[in-house]
Amino acid sequence: MRKNKKNIVANNSFTEFLLYTTPNGKVKVEIFLRDENIWLTQDKIALLFGVQRPAITKHLKNIFESGELDENSVSSILEHTAEDGKSYSTKFYNLDAIISVGYRVNSAQATQFRIWATERIKEYIIKGFTMDDERLKDPNGFFGKDYFEEQLARIRNIRSSERRMYQKVTDIYAQCSADYNPNEEITKQFFATVQNKLHFAITGKTAAEIIHERVDGAKANMGLTVWKNSPKGEIREMDVVIAKNYLQEKELDHLNRIVTMYLDFADMQAQRGILMKMRDWVEKLDAFLKFNDQQILGNAGKISHEVAEVLALGEYEKYRQMQDKKIQSDFDKYLEIEQKTKDFMVAIDEHKSLKKKNKNLVYSKRTMKKYDGDDYTHNVRFIRPKPKKKKKK
Repeated sequence: MRKNKKNIVANNSFTEFLLYTTPNGKVKVEIFLRDENIWLTQDKIALLFGVQRPAITKHLKNIFESGELDENSVSSILEHTAEDGKSYSTKFYNLDAIISVGYRVNSAQATQFRIWATERIKEYIIKGFTMDDERLKDPNGFFGKDYFEEQLARIRNIRSSERRMYQKVTDIYAQCSADYNPNEEITKQFFATVQNKLHFAITGKTAAEIIHERVDGAKANMGLTVWKNSPKGEIREMDVVIAKNYLQEKELDHLNRIVTMYLDFADMQAQRGILMKMRDWVEKLDAFLKFNDQQILGNAGKISHEVAEVLALGEYEKYRQMQDKKIQSDFDKYLEIEQKTKDFMVAIDEHKSLKKKNKNLVYSKRTMKKYDGDDYTHNVRFIRPKPKKKKKK
């Protein structure tokens, strides 16, 4: 970064900028990035907070005069190119100054920006913005070599995670979209439909339709092929409302293959340095499924999630009653062992008593089963009458 005698920084220092858009979409402010900080002029600060410039000038003056901030530390005269193509030297203010003004401005825009800036910019997590296409293509800007190397690391992290398959697709969208914003309608729509898209591609049915068609309290394991405690553990309510739990082995394998190929595609895009935005990931998922001759979901399906859930929970109540009878708790097993042990000891005492009363009785070895957590055999001596000696002829 080069400076002249007047402490003016040349405009080539501004290799990146962000376009902050308020949630209502009415205010868009170009924010410059330099030295891991953001910089705005008084005019842009006024636009950001929805007030007139004199109000910003007044607040900044009070901040500096009170000693809250040092003007030289939070401001800098920067040279930038205006819309008329000419270069101008203008005073810019960094994040600390902007936030300090924001705390003094009583407006909705100030509150929104305080939250956004504190959580995002201060940690230098550059997400949640609409970005200029030309700047995004700049190989020397923020989205350069390091950015794509980081993307590759994220993709491989997602690939090796234990998350469900459709969650890996949403993770790619959230972590690898250059303009990711969780509050955008496109994000909400993608998250709401991605699971159904994958299920429909494999089975021709939405998640709700799969549950509605396959759940049956009279079937073995209610029609489930997997559940949290499978294969021998108890089936619970949360297991019966997950569509993936009803998929057959071939269908699960098909799902895994589709997601694996999608992750391979994401990996290749990052290796090639191709920047992906939210809309790109949405469009590519549909194009990807179509290319692989998969069925594309065109509507919400015939069965709602609520209807499928009510049916599944109703069938679960029927199944649970049978399940409870079959499943022994540890306490039940303990009581059973205790009772068998008592019966065993009583039998031994009775045999000893009979032996004392009748000396003609003898012991003989016999095997009986005793349960003590695992089945095993135990040799016990039982008494029986002495065999009569045969008279010699």
